[in-house]
Amino acid sequence: MFAVTCKDKPGHAQTRLDNRAAHLEHLKAHADHVVLAGPLLDESRAAMVGSLLVLDFADRAALDAFLAADPYAQAGLFDSVTVTPFRKVLP
Repeated sequence: MFAVTCKDKPGHAQTRLDNRAAHLEHLKAHADHVVLAGPLLDESRAAMVGSLLVLDFADRAALDAFLAADPYAQAGLFDSVTVTPFRKVLP
């Protein structure tokens, strides 16, 4: 399992909005690998500034293929992507 934190490039809110529907379809198409997913918000909780995903893939290569195919990544939305191995304990 992996925790993935993606931070948007500054000033790319429209890129996120333009690709949101395709991004959600990508997640739904791989729902068996998605433990949780959602946007990171700014301090006011009004604007989306990134994504947090916990994904269950057998290995890093499969995860990387999934991430590369994400419409957000293909649109160049992210300033940074951090992948950390993760073990779910609760609930």
